Amino acid sequence: MDIPAKYTPSDIESKWYKYWLDQGYFHSEPDSREPYTVVIPPPNVTGVLHMGHMLNNTIQDVLVRQARMSGKNACWVPGTDHASIATEAKVVAKLKNEGIDKNNLSREEFMKHAWEWKEKHGGIILEQLKKLGASCDWERTKFTMDPELSQAVLNTFVYFYNKGLIYRGVRMVNWDPVGQTAVSDEEVIHRETQSKLFYLKYYVSDGSGNPTKDYVVIATTRPETIMADTAVCIHPDDSRYLSLKGKKVIIPLINKEIPIIEDDYVTMDFGTGCLKVTPAHDINDYEIGIRHNLPVIDIFDNYARLNEKALILVGEERFSARRKIVKILIDKSYLVKEEDYKSQVGYSERTDAVIEPRLSLQWFMKMSELAEQALDYVVDDKIRLIPGKYVNTYRHWMENVKDWCISRQLWWGQQIPAWYLPDGKVVVAASPTEAYNEALKIDPTLTMNDIKQDEDVLDTWFSSWLWPISVFDPHKPGFPERKANKDLEYYYPTNDLVTAPEILFFWVARMVMAGNEFCDKQPFSNVYLTGTVRDKQGRKMSKSLGNSPDPLKLIEEFGADGVRVGMLLCSSAGNDILFDESQVEQGRNFSNKIWNAFRLVKGWSVSDNNDMSNQSAIAVKWFESLLSNSIETINDHFSKFRLSDALMHIYKLFWDDFCSWYLELIKPPYGEDIDKTTYRITLEFFDKLLRLLHPFMPFITEELWQNLFKREDGESIMVAARPEPNIINNEIMEQFDIARNVVVNVRNIRQAKGISPKSTLSIYTKGIMGEMVYPVIIKLANVDSINGMTEKSSNSSGSSFMVGTSEFFVPLEGFVDRGEELDKALAELKHLEGFLRGVNAKLSNEKFMANAPEKVVAMEEKKRSDAKTKISKLQQLIENLKN
Repeated sequence: MDIPAKYTPSDIESKWYKYWLDQGYFHSEPDSREPYTVVIPPPNVTGVLHMGHMLNNTIQDVLVRQARMSGKNACWVPGTDHASIATEAKVVAKLKNEGIDKNNLSREEFMKHAWEWKEKHGGIILEQLKKLGASCDWERTKFTMDPELSQAVLNTFVYFYNKGLIYRGVRMVNWDPVGQTAVSDEEVIHRETQSKLFYLKYYVSDGSGNPTKDYVVIATTRPETIMADTAVCIHPDDSRYLSLKGKKVIIPLINKEIPIIEDDYVTMDFGTGCLKVTPAHDINDYEIGIRHNLPVIDIFDNYARLNEKALILVGEERFSARRKIVKILIDKSYLVKEEDYKSQVGYSERTDAVIEPRLSLQWFMKMSELAEQALDYVVDDKIRLIPGKYVNTYRHWMENVKDWCISRQLWWGQQIPAWYLPDGKVVVAASPTEAYNEALKIDPTLTMNDIKQDEDVLDTWFSSWLWPISVFDPHKPGFPERKANKDLEYYYPTNDLVTAPEILFFWVARMVMAGNEFCDKQPFSNVYLTGTVRDKQGRKMSKSLGNSPDPLKLIEEFGADGVRVGMLLCSSAGNDILFDESQVEQGRNFSNKIWNAFRLVKGWSVSDNNDMSNQSAIAVKWFESLLSNSIETINDHFSKFRLSDALMHIYKLFWDDFCSWYLELIKPPYGEDIDKTTYRITLEFFDKLLRLLHPFMPFITEELWQNLFKREDGESIMVAARPEPNIINNEIMEQFDIARNVVVNVRNIRQAKGISPKSTLSIYTKGIMGEMVYPVIIKLANVDSINGMTEKSSNSSGSSFMVGTSEFFVPLEGFVDRGEELDKALAELKHLEGFLRGVNAKLSNEKFMANAPEKVVAMEEKKRSDAKTKISKLQQLIENLKN
C-alpha cells in the first residue's frame, strides 16, 4: 500500500464524512438491538460554532461512537432552537439596515422576513458540526418551530392551563428594554458592576406638605427613580429614627409628600438605615409595598425611558436621566455626597441590556408541584448528575422554585393559544377553530373576528423542555394518556445528556418535569455537565474580549482529530478548561505519530518464516496482556464518564507502550525482514488500537483502518466491534516493567557518560528478575550479557542503580576516563558530606526537635539515612577507582 509520507487531515476528512453519510451509518431505526440515544442540546438557530460547542459536541460524538461500536443502535438527534429573543433581534437589525421599522410591519409580514432569515442562516451551525466529525442522524434533524413541534408546545400549554397550573397576572418581572420582552430569572446574568451610592436629603414634612429644616439622608444607587418613591422605610428597632415614626417626608425635586413606614426588611448598618421604597422598580420594594398597601407608580416606558408619571426629564433614557438628575440634585443642594460602590447588576443573557425590574401583566406557570417530582428522580439516583457536586445545586433550585414567567413580548415563536372575548373573558385552546367553539359556549352571538389571540409568544424554553419527547413523538406532549409511537417507545428515555451547568435548572430540570408528566419516566439516565472553556488567563471566551479562536480555523490548521484530542485531554466533567493552542497542537502531533507508526509497520518487508525471535515472542506476550488490561481500564473510565482519563490512557498506550517499546522491540534489523507471525499479530494490535481510538479520532482511524487489511466496500471502523480483553498475564507485565526500567537506567548511564548507543555493555544483577525478559534488555539496552553479581564485578569501575529491590551494575572499564570519574565522585562525596552535616545539626538541635512537627522530623531522618547510603556507595566507588 502506498501511503503519503505526510499526514494531511484535509485530504481525508471530507472523503470519509461523505462515505459515512452515503453508507447511512449515522441513521438509526428501531430494531432488536439495545438503543443508545442522545439528543443534542439544540444550539440557537442564530448561532455559529464556538469553543463551547466544540467541547460539548465532541463529548457527545465520543459517547455515540463508543456505543455504536459496542453493538448498540446509536441515535444522536440533532436540531436547532428558534431562540425567540436572539433571532428576533437579528431580524430586527437586518430590517433596520434595509430601512424597515418592525413597528411598521404586520405580524404576518414580520414573520415572513423571520422565516426567510432562518432559511438562509439557520443551518450554519449544524453544517459546521459536520466538520468536527459529529455523527448525528441528520435525517432526524428537528427545529423547535417545526409545525408538529410547535403544535406540541400549544397542546402542552392547553394541558397545563386546564390542569390549573398556568395563569395570567400582574407580577414583577425582569424586563429587557432592548429585547422589548420579559425574561426569566435564569436568563439574567448577574455581574459585579462599578456604580455610585448617592446620599440624598429627604426633608421632613410639617404635615401640610411643606418642608421643615429637618431631613433624613437616604443612600441610593438609582436617583433616577426617586419620582416613583411611595414611602421611606426605617427599621422598627432603629433608635436613631424614633422621632420620625408616623411622620412624612418630601421627595426631592418634585415636592411630593410620602409616609415614613417601619419594616424589619431594612438593614440598619447599610447606608444610612433609611430606605426609599419604589414598588414599581425593585422586587424587594414591591414586596414591602404589598405588606404596607403602598401605591405603585411606574415611571418607565418599555424602552426604560422616563414617562409622564416621572413629572421631570420625561423622555430621557434611564442612564442619561441619572446623570442629569444628579446634576440637578447637586445644584439644588439635595446631594450630600456620593461614593464608589460595587453591586451585582442583572444583564439580559441575550441582549446584554441592564435588566429593569418591572410590574407587568404576563402568563405564569406554577412550578412547585412539578419541581418536587423532578427532584425525586435525582435524589433517588434515577438520574445521575456528573459530577455529583451539582446534586446540591439542583436540590436548592428545586426546593426554592418560583413560578415561571412563560410569556414573551415578541412575534418570533409559538403564539400563546389564548383568545380574548370582547368582554375580557379568555378561552384557551390548541387552535383558532377550537378557541372559537369554546367562545361560542360563552356567547353564541360571537363571530370569528370577535375573538383576538394573545399577541405574546411563549418562552423558548417552553418548547425545548419537550425536546427529548417531541423529537420522537410530537403528538405525545399535552396527552400523557396517549400511547407512545414506535420511535418514542424505542428511544425514550434517552441515555446521556451532555450540557452546561448554567442551564441545569431552566432546561435540564424542566425536561425532567415534562418527561415525568407526559411519559411517566425520566428523559435521560445521565447528565454530563461540561465546564466552561476559558483562555490561559482564566477569562471566559467571548467575542468582546477577542480571546476565542475560530474553531473552523483550528480544524483547518490542526485537523478535526487534533482539535478533538486537544479539547478532551484537558477536560473533565464540571471543570473549566483553560484552553491553549498548544493542546490542539499536541493533538495534531499525536495524529502524526499514529500516521508515522503505521507507515513504519506497513513499510517492513515480511519473510516467509513463521518463527518468532525471543524478543518478539516476549513483546507479543507482554503487549497482549497490557492491551487487555488497558481495555478494561478504558471501559471503566467510560462507565464513569472519565473521558479525558480514557483518552489519556489510550494516548500513552499508543505513544509510549506501542511505539516506544513494542515496535522498537520487534523492529527487524536494518535490511532484514520481519517474520510473518509477529507481523500478523502486530497488524492485529494496530487494528485494536485504532478501534480504541476511533471514538476520539474518527477520521485518521478510518483512513488507516481501511488500509490496514483488505476491506470490502461498505465496511467501516465506525461499526467495527470494540476490542474485548483477553487473559491478562500479570507476571509478564511486572517483569517487563522491571526490564523497561533497567533499559531506561542503562540509557541514562550512556547519556551521562557519553557512551554511544552502538557500544555494547554488560549488566550484572543482584536480586529477583525473571530471565524471560532478558532478551528485552539485551536488545533495547544493547548489552551482550546479563550476569549474576560477583565480588569481582561489583568491585570494578562502573555505575549501579536500583530497580525495585534489585541492584544492577554496569561495568564501564574502557568506556570512561578513570581519573575524570574519580574527580566527579570526590566532588559528589564532598557535597553529600556537607549536606549530611547540615541534617545532623538540625536533628541534634533541641529546639528544632521540640517544636518541629512529627512529619518534618521524619523527613529529616529520611534525608540522613539516604545521604549515608549514597556516601557509602560513593566511598566504595572511589576505592574501586583508586585501585
